This record gives sequence, C-alpha cells and structure tokens, in this order.
Amino acid sequence: MSKRLPPLYALRAFESAARIGSFTLAADELNLTQSAVSKHIKTLEEFFSCQLFTRIGPRVKVTPQGEIFASELKHIFKRLQDACDAFKSQENTLRLKAPSTLTMRWLLDCLSEHKKTSPPFNIQTTSVWMDIDTVDFFSEPYDCAILLGQGSFGHGTKSIKLFDEWLVPVCSSILFKSDGEMKISEYELIHPSPDRRDWRRWLQRANIAEDIDITQGKVFDSLEQGSAAAAAGHGVAIGDLVLCMNALNNKQLILPVNKAVKTGDGYYMVYPSHNKKEHYINQLCIFLKSSVPNINDNNIIFID
Repeated sequence: MSKRLPPLYALRAFESAARIGSFTLAADELNLTQSAVSKHIKTLEEFFSCQLFTRIGPRVKVTPQGEIFASELKHIFKRLQDACDAFKSQENTLRLKAPSTLTMRWLLDCLSEHKKTSPPFNIQTTSVWMDIDTVDFFSEPYDCAILLGQGSFGHGTKSIKLFDEWLVPVCSSILFKSDGEMKISEYELIHPSPDRRDWRRWLQRANIAEDIDITQGKVFDSLEQGSAAAAAGHGVAIGDLVLCMNALNNKQLILPVNKAVKTGDGYYMVYPSHNKKEHYINQLCIFLKSSVPNINDNNIIFID
C-alpha cells in the first residue's frame, strides 16, 4: 500500500507562499482567500509535526526546514507542469512501442506509407529490444504497443491481431545453389534467441528426415541479427515469414526448405482498455493489417 501523502492543494499553497513570501500574494496567485492559504499551511504543519513559517505580526518568514522543503517542491511542481504540458501537446500523437526486428523488417516501411495518407494524427515510434514482449502502460510513456503473444496481455488491456507468426528456415543463396531441399544438418544453425526455441518449435512439427543438433550454432539476441547473419552467408537461420518476406522477394534470403510452421503466437496491437486515442489506434490497425505482405505465393507448405 502506498504511504500516505499530504493533500496536493496544501503543498501547492505552501510552495507558492514560500516562494512569494506572503500568504496574501500566494492567495492571489492561486485564486484562493488568504484564510484558505493559512489553513493549508496549518494542515501541512500538523501533518509533518513541524513549523514551516514563523509569524512576526502580519508578516511571515519561512523556517530553515521550510526553505529546504519549498525548494524541493518547486522542482517537483515544475516537472509536474512540464509533464502536463507535454501530455497536452501530444493529444494528436500516438506513442507506439514496437520490437526492434518488427520495426526494421516491416513497420518502418508501413509507417512511411501511412504518413502519405495524411492521417489526422502523428505516430511517435520507439523501437526496443524485448526479451519478453511486454508493456506497462502505467510506468511506460506509450499509448499502444505491438507485441508478440497469444492475445492476452494483462488486465485492463485490449488487443487487435495484425498477423500470425509462421517460422521458416532462411539462408543466403551463397549456401544453397542446388535444386530441391537443402540438408540443413550440413550447415551451421543461427539462433535468433539464446533459448533456441524457434528452431526447436520448427523442428518439432516440420517432420524432416534429418538429425539436427540445436545445441550447436551461433546465438544472437534478435531475429534481425539472425537474419542479417544468414543473409551474409554465415549459416541457416530461423525467422518469421512475414518479417522475412521483403528480403525473400529481393533475393537477400531464400527458403532452403519450403515448410512454414505456425507457432500459435501472433503480433498484436495492444493498448489500455480506457484510451481516448482508441479511434487513432483502430485507424492505424486497419492500415497495418492491409499492409501485411501476401505469404501464399511462394510454393510454401503451411503446417498449421
């Protein structure tokens, strides 16, 4: 449980009176009566069990303790005012958090095209590396986030699926020059995450007649790093089909085995249940869903 704090209006009255040096002038600044300011100061003195002002006839003077406290409050109220001003200035801005690989491989191009439609709002994107896709709208400065998961992202949130995750092996044509399917076991594996889970999930369902040791190979922190290493000819990586589609179309990557495995996860737009920018989020989702590349034209066997 949070510790009890004194009333905000009492703190504001004290800071004003201490800065100006007068209860009367503080009352004018805050549109209060002099008596109300005096009562607020008394409330704080009782709360802290200390004297904040000394009273010499009609004049008041801040005590040494009060000066220290007032100095701290001055900075706090300035930060609070700045935060309110920044929030107000962002009424038409959608603050979006997204994973780094998704941003680099798909989202940036989508947002560039979206901007050409002259939407009634701006999009401020923050791309971050996330070991586990998550967002805390209480402590993080975002209106929405694109996360990988199964649609449940915590109490008080809503989500809209953008596309499903389909895992496929990818490599450079430098490695694979023959017709037919390549023997993956003859090449070094590239793992896009330390837990090696993506290769494990693909192999469990792809039903290929090879003995592949997933404990071996190069390990990276993201799909972006793994795909880049594969494109450079350093081995065979596992990646998301949608996020690799541009590289596949440009022949930077190829599919050594034409089997895609559905993981059950997907990329979702996630946002707080009570969000005054929900209409902007819905508009963006409609555009993003229309921008998902077609994955059905590559002679791929889809394992659902």
